Amino acid sequence: MAGPATDVFLSYKAEDRPSLLPLVQALMAEGLTVWWDVHIEGGTNWHEDIEAHLDAAKCVVVAWSRRSVGPAGQFVRDEARRAQRRGGYLPVCIDAVDPPLGFGEIQAFSLTGWKGDRSDPRFQAVADGIRRHISGERILRPHLHLPQPRVSRRTMAAGGVGLAALAATAGWFLFEASPSGARRIAVLPFANLSGASDQAYFAEGIAEELRSALMRIGLQVIGRASSDAVKDLDTKAAASRLGVANIITGSVRRSPDMVRISAQLVGGKDGVERWSQTYDSAAGDEIKIQTDIATKVAQALSVALGQAVHAAIALGGTADSAAQDLFLRATALYDTDTSEVALRQVVALLDAAVARDPGYANAFRLKARSLELLATSYMKSPTDLADALAQGEAAARRAIALAPRLGSAHAELALIEQDRFNFADSLRYVDLALALSPDDPLVLPAAMYIRRYLGDPHSALALADRLIELDPLDPVNPTRRADVLIVLRRFPQAIEAARQSLRLAPRRSWPHQLIGDCLTLMNRPDEARAEYKNVPADDVFGLAGEAILDARSRNAGAVDRTVARMRGLFGDAASYNYAQIYAQARDGDRTFTALGKAFDVKDPGLTGLRTDPFLDPIRGDARYAALLKRLNFPART
Repeated sequence: MAGPATDVFLSYKAEDRPSLLPLVQALMAEGLTVWWDVHIEGGTNWHEDIEAHLDAAKCVVVAWSRRSVGPAGQFVRDEARRAQRRGGYLPVCIDAVDPPLGFGEIQAFSLTGWKGDRSDPRFQAVADGIRRHISGERILRPHLHLPQPRVSRRTMAAGGVGLAALAATAGWFLFEASPSGARRIAVLPFANLSGASDQAYFAEGIAEELRSALMRIGLQVIGRASSDAVKDLDTKAAASRLGVANIITGSVRRSPDMVRISAQLVGGKDGVERWSQTYDSAAGDEIKIQTDIATKVAQALSVALGQAVHAAIALGGTADSAAQDLFLRATALYDTDTSEVALRQVVALLDAAVARDPGYANAFRLKARSLELLATSYMKSPTDLADALAQGEAAARRAIALAPRLGSAHAELALIEQDRFNFADSLRYVDLALALSPDDPLVLPAAMYIRRYLGDPHSALALADRLIELDPLDPVNPTRRADVLIVLRRFPQAIEAARQSLRLAPRRSWPHQLIGDCLTLMNRPDEARAEYKNVPADDVFGLAGEAILDARSRNAGAVDRTVARMRGLFGDAASYNYAQIYAQARDGDRTFTALGKAFDVKDPGLTGLRTDPFLDPIRGDARYAALLKRLNFPART
């Protein structure tokens, strides 16, 4: 008889038992029950005993090693296959190997070289994956660490997205089986050979459009920042730095009458060209060329081409080259300048684009993003905020109506609903965005922050890790990870993540802010002040950090002076920051007065009410629970 069901059944090759003992001990120290075949007693029918425990366990961890993937590992494969059938399979690699064919639907967690440290992020990722299995989630791709969508079949149908549509757009569905890593690809910046700097946006835009198309057909596409960072390396060095199997390079030469686009697909390991083509065409044929490049790359990489793939390549796009040119101009401006004036210019360019092509979903999506940022950054009254968000919602809904499978449009709608404190709707939309576009760089940050704010920081951390995996040289991504680690109260790890950002971009100030916050919460005030000195003098978060240090040292006069300065600069828009300061001063009345004002002015800081460590001193106050209820936070996920 198997006895009570355990949390974890460990499947492994017997010779690997000494290597796996630290894993078993660490999982048990985490409070998880583990069964492995050392528990088999003499005289029992060991085959039936294993089978009973395998079927009863809530999660089956399969340890892939040099031994278990080899010819002698058939028993491990049998156990893994049985776990797959009931949705309990969670793979872990303890050697530098790929799981056998047939077991690649879920990418394995790597514990290669792990020595038993429970604080190691790799072990924490495994433990978190097990807990999600136990809670009933099915992880299709643990390297995403995505939560199971809360969207019901009825909700997807109501939103114009059926289960067949989800399958048709999911990258793992479109691909034939391939070795691990073979789907990772980088599109380096296309060289602008037009002889005019004002055409740079077009060359950059063509490369980014190609990245998006390849991402939609299921390739793991390295993000723009990392691709830009290695543009001066040779292809083999660039591929090694980014950990990709293939590199795409290209160039653009454009004149009023003609366009020449060249593209090459090069193997990352050997530098051998796998495909190349030069297109000479009349101006206006750029979109056809982009589509053909994406299709030829897919063929070269053995993507299973079909109607779903062709639809994914074109998703959200336009057939009007002039409309696309306006969109690329708007994108380039948005990427370099998010001042109020620039954002209004972006919206004007996008309005011109959709005037030419009213069916251009991507243009409506970017319009929604720009309006949401305008609303939350520059509107001076609740009425103006509500009006701008309503315009953003209309643009997002138009994008969804035109392209229901465009995950980024659902993500924009999720952000808008979060701004309105409609948290349940925000989670619903972002879950759908993740289901549709699990690797989209326009979806992942939104999903990460929404989950971080609304009380699911473990899931947020997994999404932050996925962002780093897809864009490892982008200095923004480590700060996103640091932000989530602060919510998890893992302050030393958060500091290291922020310092990684500084190693990539030493002049950034936000990592210093995050490090200062961690040091404050670790009660190291002198070091915290030194970090805050690297933040601009009139930065609202830097000023709040200084005031919090004074509050913790009971320097009421300094607190009042800094708050007065902040009020002069930001008025009621910084109400949530005032609440953080007063909470750290242990002044409950002024804290809740500030939080009440934050509610009135729709201060987006309130989305952090549940998870912000600076508010820990007030969590036992009945007014805190009442405010959570007033904001209608969803149940913890």
